Amino acid sequence: MTSLRQRMIEDMQVRNLAVGTQQVYVQQVSLFARHFHKSPELLGPEQIRTYQIYLTNEKELDTTTIIVAMSALRFLYKITLKRNWSLDEVIPAPKKPQRLPVILSPEEVLHFLNCVRSRKHRVILTTCYAAGLRVSEAIALTPPAIDSKRMVIRVEQGKGQKDRYIMLSQRLLEILRAWWLVGRS
Repeated sequence: MTSLRQRMIEDMQVRNLAVGTQQVYVQQVSLFARHFHKSPELLGPEQIRTYQIYLTNEKELDTTTIIVAMSALRFLYKITLKRNWSLDEVIPAPKKPQRLPVILSPEEVLHFLNCVRSRKHRVILTTCYAAGLRVSEAIALTPPAIDSKRMVIRVEQGKGQKDRYIMLSQRLLEILRAWWLVGRS
């Protein structure tokens, strides 16, 4: 491992970036360096611009992927290498298109959940859908996190290592209680 990579990883750890973010940033910086066959320490604004054009025009990557790559380079040059560049000019972030999410009808949701054979998996997916949780958050739920008096669910250390409360519907509470009884028998 190069000293630059090690220093960048340490900088990300000190700032408590998620492990997944750290891995993606290191990968993106590595791809950037490999593209030019040089250490990023030897590369500057013109190479960054050339690389962004390459990702956009030749690789035809999605805007979100390009934003991640540019975020990794911003971190490297601003934090790790402490370059005093005007980052908005040197590493511009492409405009992210606004997309509406696909919303399933209640019938489609029921059909989808009824296709899940495992009762455990059906409860997890129902919880995700009803409470707007990520799968990892639903799996990490414990009985004390479900407050039936206040009708809320406490999510601890969710995305971005943030705690939050989510509204708990009466129907979801009934499903979770039924699953809890199955698990205890």
